Amino acid sequence: EVQIVESGGGLVQAGGSLRLSCAASGLFFEDYTIGWFRRAPGKEREGISFITITDGYIYYKDSVKGRFTISSDNAKKTVYLQMDQLTPEDTAQYYCAFGLGSIGRMKESLFGFWGQGTQVTVSP
Repeated sequence: EVQIVESGGGLVQAGGSLRLSCAASGLFFEDYTIGWFRRAPGKEREGISFITITDGYIYYKDSVKGRFTISSDNAKKTVYLQMDQLTPEDTAQYYCAFGLGSIGRMKESLFGFWGQGTQVTVSP
């Protein structure tokens, strides 16, 4: 059984940092592209970053580029999202998702396994 568990969310002041973790079990980690998505209140879910384990390719949405850093620890089957210089606009439920192969884009339907999400709230 595949399990995806996010952690690390919380409440932080603007300008602060958080590190989200996404731990996987029940799948061969190295075969996947792992993406981070978020849904802000009243908005549609958006993809903000992904990493392809096989070749290390990394993508960031422009709104987080330079502030967020995605990384992976393959031995731990865990992906991290380091979030710095947070603003209230980053307040959202954050999800990580796994898609088989080298996906190359943040199309939700290509990510077959999803975590339950972790809440990030940034106060002014």
